[in-house]
Amino acid sequence: MSDDVTGIVVPLRLEYHYTPGVAASRFLRHIAEGNYVGQRCPKCKKVYVPPRGSCPTCGVPTDEEVELKQTGTITAFCIVNIPFAGQAVECPYVSATIQLDGADIGFYHLIQEIPYDQIHIGMRVEAVWKPKQEWGPTTESIAHFRPIDATPERSGGTIG
Repeated sequence: MSDDVTGIVVPLRLEYHYTPGVAASRFLRHIAEGNYVGQRCPKCKKVYVPPRGSCPTCGVPTDEEVELKQTGTITAFCIVNIPFAGQAVECPYVSATIQLDGADIGFYHLIQEIPYDQIHIGMRVEAVWKPKQEWGPTTESIAHFRPIDATPERSGGTIG
């Protein structure tokens, strides 16, 4: 029997500070006001959200801001079943890529107010914002997205 140490368990803590650039700062200020904006490439005309400040395809600055609707389409999704420390949402939950109407690229957010096994690619969704007093320059101002065609007030049904 060997007395060699093969591993140790230690507490780990990481702290970091995110400093957004000009395009991301403008985007986050709009979020704090309850608006989604993207930026349009002057060359290929694609609209990016969140804005990056330049088109990744054409390599040119993107200064034109485009106000976007708060509705979109699920283009991909993942059902999360593995809990982690500090988790704010109970498993299982759905993280999805949502392409907002008027945008050419999707971004990730939560899908709620529908059973996870009823979510599908192509589903239409809308943003659900936290109470206005909780808004700030963070995408966490949006609580989640919910299906447009499956909400009780639109379909007359119930969500389990």
